[in-house]
Amino acid sequence: MAITSMTGFARREGISGDWNWVWEARAVNGKGLDVRYRLPSGFGTQDTELKRNAQALLSRGNVSISLHVDRDRTDGDLSVNRDWLAVLYREAAELAGDAPVDVAGLLAVRGVVEVSEAQPDEAELLARDRAILADHALLLSDLVNARNDEGARLGVINAALVDEIETQVAEAATAEAMRPEQRAIRLRAALQELLAMDPPVTEERLAQELALQATRGDIREELDRLTAHIAQARDLFAAGEPVGRRLDFLAQEFNREANTLCSKSGDVTLTRVGMAMKATIDRLREQVQNVE
Repeated sequence: MAITSMTGFARREGISGDWNWVWEARAVNGKGLDVRYRLPSGFGTQDTELKRNAQALLSRGNVSISLHVDRDRTDGDLSVNRDWLAVLYREAAELAGDAPVDVAGLLAVRGVVEVSEAQPDEAELLARDRAILADHALLLSDLVNARNDEGARLGVINAALVDEIETQVAEAATAEAMRPEQRAIRLRAALQELLAMDPPVTEERLAQELALQATRGDIREELDRLTAHIAQARDLFAAGEPVGRRLDFLAQEFNREANTLCSKSGDVTLTRVGMAMKATIDRLREQVQNVE
């Protein structure tokens, strides 16, 4: 089966020098394609290009992609805010009285000891950004593979459901083949009723009513259309392109024919088959909602 799911997840982690990052992509069902990025400060200018790359690979689904970037090591200098430390020391000494002041505790107070982080040079940032963008391309590839894997599972499920519908169509055809005598009895009864009307019906009206009675219980046209839908569904499964919208429409057409079949049913056997077919079609409609 060559269908693709709209759902999938991918994650990529990378390291370049002191820097490390995590890409994550989540995709769920959607009527169209909506790609949204959450990028850290300094990467916002790349949003448009990144989104364009994603749109080139995906056609449907709500896709959320996030990037978290962190720096493991700082090579900057430590400095002590002596003014702030002096204020804290005086207050602590006043409160402590004759007891010694815990200088180590004062140094742990926020703002007393400050770290001036060494600024990365341009070459370091350029190497980091290249590696991050390379991982983004791999992330998209992983997401596509995840959606393909899920699509393969969906293909098996949908193929089995279409096979089940085909079996039910065959059962309905068998039931229909056993009904000519019943339809003939109904036609004769309808004819006798029309002939007994007072005033008598015209020949034109008689022909119309008999034609209506003859077609009311005939489901052969619905069976032919259901058979054609089954063939079309299998063609779509093997199309190798996004077919989710067409499968959704086809499932609606399946349901329309099954409803008509049930409305025309004149016996318990055919009604049972028609209701079972509707249940199978409902399951198919649920599954194709996941197809890209």
